[in-house]
Amino acid sequence: MEGPATMNLLYTDVEDSLRDSVRSLLADRCPAERVIAAYDGNDNLGRELWPRLANDLGLAGLLVPEDMGGQGASAREAAVVLEELGRFAAPVPFLSSAVIATSIAMRAQHVELVRQLVQGTTTAALAVPFSAGPATFGSDVLRTEEDVLRGSVSSVAGALDADVLLVPVPTEVGFEVHLVDASAVTMTPVVSLDMSRQLADIDFMDAPCEVLIDATDGAAAVRDALELGAALLASEQVGVAEWCLESTVAYLKERRQFGRIVGGFQAIKHRLADLWVEVESARAAARYAAATAAEGDPDRQVAVALAQAYCSGAAVHAAEECVQLHGGIGMTWEHPAHLYLKRAKADQIAFGAAEGHRATLAGLVDLPA
Repeated sequence: MEGPATMNLLYTDVEDSLRDSVRSLLADRCPAERVIAAYDGNDNLGRELWPRLANDLGLAGLLVPEDMGGQGASAREAAVVLEELGRFAAPVPFLSSAVIATSIAMRAQHVELVRQLVQGTTTAALAVPFSAGPATFGSDVLRTEEDVLRGSVSSVAGALDADVLLVPVPTEVGFEVHLVDASAVTMTPVVSLDMSRQLADIDFMDAPCEVLIDATDGAAAVRDALELGAALLASEQVGVAEWCLESTVAYLKERRQFGRIVGGFQAIKHRLADLWVEVESARAAARYAAATAAEGDPDRQVAVALAQAYCSGAAVHAAEECVQLHGGIGMTWEHPAHLYLKRAKADQIAFGAAEGHRATLAGLVDLPA
């Protein structure tokens, strides 16, 4: 078996080609001014962009095996996609639908649902709070004797884009996962910090449901899906941090102050050098998390906890430095720096905060509390 010491974390030719395709489409169709306009409700960017990514590039079925109509790719390729989505702060439900929900649908072997997800005719979301981690998720939604769902879930990512919801429901022996049509529930949009990934509160009032996964495997299916989401979110955070670093360096090469290029000041050079080291360290952690997820490596829990404990803070630091080192223009609504700070701060609490992942990591490597 290939161990951590020999695992290749370098990007493959296939991954580089995929990156070029995604970046080319996003550069053409996801300019920062349109993302900013979407914050004000003046642009339907997400609804226009997702079909292009889902169908034209086949990203909706990226993780689905070829014999089920998908692309047959792994978490490594999905990580590359998320780096680019983070780089452009793209408002699309790739993580919530094509990664998390699709992994549960495949686990359930629900061929029709998987087919619809691959074709891009259906978008799905897992009905748990965006802050829920693999070890901390729960649910207040219950199934009645009439086989309908009642209860509520707050701050669900991807719900507003979803046609169907995958709902964990507690039972005496674990969790069932139920399939619910989004039109059968009441969704209330949440004004969140990052409006490029808007959240919603969901109320289930006698919502008809279908058992997707029974209680013998439901908890494990949800846990594994959230673990995969956390592993790949680290790559999105790397994409955010990378854009912040590159745009800041480019600006400081041109901005003049006191008769000199600002980037020539030694104190600025040191800050940028430290940030570069942090971003590249985050990339290594994210790549390792994606590689272990792709190969089913037994070290993947350690890799995911490590990646989320480190990458979330690295993305926030890079975004903060981007805003500050851009000076006054970095504080304006017109400059895209705020998009990345908001995305980084929102991602910082997704799938469990860094403190929770550090606690998980301590237990996995037998560190004392």
